[in-house]
Amino acid sequence: MNRAERLARLLRVLAAIIAEPGLNPLELAARAGVSERTLRRDLAQLRDLGYEVAYTSGYEVQEKLNLDGRGRTRSRGRGDDALLQAVAQAVETAGLWRDPDRADEALPRRVKARRSGKAPIVLIPSGEQDADFIYATGLAVESALYIRYADKDDVLVTSPLEIDRARAQSRAASIVEDREAYVQQAWARLAARMLREKGITDARVSPNLRAVHLEDLRAAGIVAEVDRELFVAERRHKSAAEASAIQEAQSAAESAVVEVVRGLSEAEIKDGVLWSNGAPLTSEKLYARAQLVLGEKGYTCPDMIIAGSPECALPHYRGTGPINANAPVIIDIFPTSRQTHYNGDLTRTVVVGEVSADLSRMHAAVLQALDAGIESIATGVAGQDPHHAVCQVLVDRGYSTTTRGFVGEEGVAKMNHSTGHGVGLEVHEAPALRDTVIDELREGDVITVEPGLYLLGYGGVRVEDTGIVTQNGFQNFTTLTRSLNPQDYL
Repeated sequence: MNRAERLARLLRVLAAIIAEPGLNPLELAARAGVSERTLRRDLAQLRDLGYEVAYTSGYEVQEKLNLDGRGRTRSRGRGDDALLQAVAQAVETAGLWRDPDRADEALPRRVKARRSGKAPIVLIPSGEQDADFIYATGLAVESALYIRYADKDDVLVTSPLEIDRARAQSRAASIVEDREAYVQQAWARLAARMLREKGITDARVSPNLRAVHLEDLRAAGIVAEVDRELFVAERRHKSAAEASAIQEAQSAAESAVVEVVRGLSEAEIKDGVLWSNGAPLTSEKLYARAQLVLGEKGYTCPDMIIAGSPECALPHYRGTGPINANAPVIIDIFPTSRQTHYNGDLTRTVVVGEVSADLSRMHAAVLQALDAGIESIATGVAGQDPHHAVCQVLVDRGYSTTTRGFVGEEGVAKMNHSTGHGVGLEVHEAPALRDTVIDELREGDVITVEPGLYLLGYGGVRVEDTGIVTQNGFQNFTTLTRSLNPQDYL
């Protein structure tokens, strides 16, 4: 590197400090367009040249640069700052600036910042099931970069491994590969460079973005803001194709529930426990049967619930070990399509053996609450209204909830969760059917209605349907019986 190039690089580092005092090392390196290793060398050279760069809570300059050597110092004036920035820009424009540690990266051109409308969207997936990334690109991928500068002006950057699949599946206008960003996992730095090349310094990112990528974007000079409403409205309103995909997932869930119930109905009762093929019937065995059915249909549900009593009094208890007879078994299956990535959500409760009068009353109350919740659904209805309708039925039937204004007697079975939620690329997404939600239901919302009652030490009952909000009310995607009797499912 010749002297002019060296001075050009030093001036660029210096200009970055002058323009924005208080930067940390990572931020300063990004602003100056150098690697951290080069920055350390440059700061040492600046100090050797008599220009003191101090670091307390950030880098600041304290004395004038003496490009001819050590010794002479004086206070800096504003003209010095302007001169250094002007010289730095001039030597960059002349092509005298380069960083040997970043020879593979072209220096971003200085372009007048462009701002029109909302800031561009930058997405880096948190994993293959990142719903925002799938929604924006049509591609489920573990590692990639997507930038939407404006409508119909977007780019998807993938690894060589995924480029052909991206070209076949993605909706992005431009699809390119970048091996180095993939190898170095430098997607955020690549995003910053691509934005700067267009004169853009701000961006919107998904709440799913990992913190390390957010920090890298900001360190590279991009004002990255988390957009909590990103795609929320768009994802809520399901198109005909999306609604069909969810309905197909719900049908797969029904098949899996039937398979679990078939396994339960084939079991024998020995000493209050269900037995099958000479051994106790367990949640794990039923889980395997359900997964096989789902897998054959192109779905998966690794966290499904097949929970016997008394543990099913805990609504999210997944289930483990032998299944007790004469007690409720909650089956909650929410499969994801391996092709469309859309979900279904279905819950049923069954009993093998004798059904007690108390359990029969609990189940009847839950079914009445389910119908009341469904009947209250319509466009323009607040999300809390179906929940309150469900809670009112349960309290009227002598049970309790944890919702204010709907708390029944102590010691009785109660509902301790919301009535429902949206379903789409995620099993739980907007909108919510719960207390205090005044956001109105809209045509195209796909939601669940899932009242339940639970009593610790005894067990629980939950029944759940999924459907879509229409101008005419709730169109139920679920066709499966709600019976406690396993034989009614076969």
